[in-house]
Amino acid sequence: MIKHHPKFELIQSFVNGDLPASLSAGIAIHADLCPVCQQKIAQLTEQVAEVSFEEAFLDRFIVEEKQCNERVAEFDIEKMIDGITASSDIDIVEPKIEKIVSFKESTYSLPSVLSKMDVGKAANIGKLSRSRIHLNECEIHTSLLHIDPGGGVPEHTHRGFELTVLLEGSFSDEYGEYVKGDFIMLDGSHQHNPVSENGCLCYTVANDALQFTQGINRLLNPIGSFIY
Repeated sequence: MIKHHPKFELIQSFVNGDLPASLSAGIAIHADLCPVCQQKIAQLTEQVAEVSFEEAFLDRFIVEEKQCNERVAEFDIEKMIDGITASSDIDIVEPKIEKIVSFKESTYSLPSVLSKMDVGKAANIGKLSRSRIHLNECEIHTSLLHIDPGGGVPEHTHRGFELTVLLEGSFSDEYGEYVKGDFIMLDGSHQHNPVSENGCLCYTVANDALQFTQGINRLLNPIGSFIY
């Protein structure tokens, strides 16, 4: 069961269209799997639509009674129906595009929100594989991160923020266990060592390199940007 969700302020920014594409996609992926956040987004969207309508369009619909009556009198229902039925054109709904990715011996079907995004080739280090998603957001890096069974990311903290949405499988760290759909937002105040017993695939977004904190792993800091 999904236990980790985006904060209300983040959902509000998502509805208002204030987030970069990478973070918006993360919330959309989570919401597709989380009825609780689906409902919050629907309610906020309705509220925003009502406010926008009242502020921007209400004055346009205030007319004098005489003008209204004149428009009603001029309205020709038969002409409207003839216009609707005159065309034999049929709207064609484009089929959903299923995007498949493979990491070593594992194959995954990506969420629909990622289907049209450009996913790069996988690069591998030990039991970690990473494919960049090319969104051209400068310092923000968006990726698919795959952890093989028994693998993990050495203990680290973050110079910026790190978003992880679990797409398949599970992993755990010092803060708990995570399952498909969980939305995990971390920053420099967090230090953790994610480990996956059975393997997992994650959608990740970060605006700076992670920083390894324990023993010999600190030697890996120059390549901290490889993972996220």
